[in-house]
Amino acid sequence: MPKRARHLLLLGLAWLLPQAAVAETGRDAAPLDAERLETLLYQDCGSCHGMTLRGGLGPALPRDRMQALSPEALVHIIRHGIPGSAMPGWKALLSEEEARWIAEHLQTDNRLKTLDD
Repeated sequence: MPKRARHLLLLGLAWLLPQAAVAETGRDAAPLDAERLETLLYQDCGSCHGMTLRGGLGPALPRDRMQALSPEALVHIIRHGIPGSAMPGWKALLSEEEARWIAEHLQTDNRLKTLDD
């Protein structure tokens, strides 16, 4: 993984650690923070998939391509990663609900509808 991408990934992980600590302690989790998750998607995921999700180290994530997968498949990819690829799993940092929000956002509210946009 390029040094810059690794640095951005580590920054994103550090930003999410307080959320993960709450989940691990069993305390009531904070309500879903859509603004934080959207920032995570377009900045942290964008460090590999491109800030506009048009691709980079990772593939482009246009809405039409994301709709080809089930929400459950996307949640699994987000939480467990893709073995043998640069896609890490985010299970330690994202709850099932947060991963589902990201998956649904990619399929419905994604700013990048197609690669032709």
